Amino acid sequence: MIYLNNKLVPKGKAMVSVYDHGFLYGDGIYETLRVYDGVVFKLSEHIERLLNSASMIGLEVPKSPAAIKGAVYKTLSANKHKDAVVRITVSRGAGPLGLDPGLCPKPTFIIMTHAFKPYPRRSYQKGLSIAIVNTKRNYGKALNPQIKSLNFLNNILAKIEAKEMDVQEAIMLNYRGYIAEGTVSNIFFVRDSTLCTPSLKVGILGGITRSIILALARKNGIRLKEGQFKPVDLYEAQEVFISNTTMEVMPVHEINSRIISDTPGQITKKLRQDYNRAVRECIKGVKK
Repeated sequence: MIYLNNKLVPKGKAMVSVYDHGFLYGDGIYETLRVYDGVVFKLSEHIERLLNSASMIGLEVPKSPAAIKGAVYKTLSANKHKDAVVRITVSRGAGPLGLDPGLCPKPTFIIMTHAFKPYPRRSYQKGLSIAIVNTKRNYGKALNPQIKSLNFLNNILAKIEAKEMDVQEAIMLNYRGYIAEGTVSNIFFVRDSTLCTPSLKVGILGGITRSIILALARKNGIRLKEGQFKPVDLYEAQEVFISNTTMEVMPVHEINSRIISDTPGQITKKLRQDYNRAVRECIKGVKK
């Protein structure tokens, strides 16, 4: 079942107009959320970011935070999903051809859920192969990276490169050649016992999982540096991992055919363990 605007609709009947500006122009926003044992992890934070994205493009989300929460759980219940992935999408809505947002009188609001398919255990035991690609991250002053937009062509072009290189994720540089982020992930690496990650000033989305990892690192007294880094910094790292809502903390085995490590490093393993513990504690707290 799909939650479409104000009601649940069977998947085969969940239709959006060909005049929807989300389809025509990528004019809209979205959030992806993870569900553990029937509890949506960091739901309030995701809704806050959804509303922030909406405000930055002048899009009025047609539901309050409480109503969004209710609709998410209603959709999960209808699909009998306990361990799942949720996607909330809000587009500008249907209207005549043209870029003027005022052409669309009513936004389109969609919630989709599907059962979570775990990543292979081997991926966490050995790590992924990734590559720095030629496609550059969108210039931040042209398109604010804090807008989690439906327009994903920049990331898709990078993903095409990754597929051609037979790697699992592409890492993009910004226009100045500094490491930015992956197509669907943030990136971290360890050099000289310091956990490093690109700062938001480089032009990246402030990932919720990224924020949790930074907080866990501080809590554990791990030296931390958010800044501007070149590809050579990654190549010379002792540990590398990427993160997002579904993969959580995912080790990296090699970058552009350069071997980083055959097994996850100590800081990577520690942060993964602590992240999993934080999830369990959050779920337990919600269920009380």
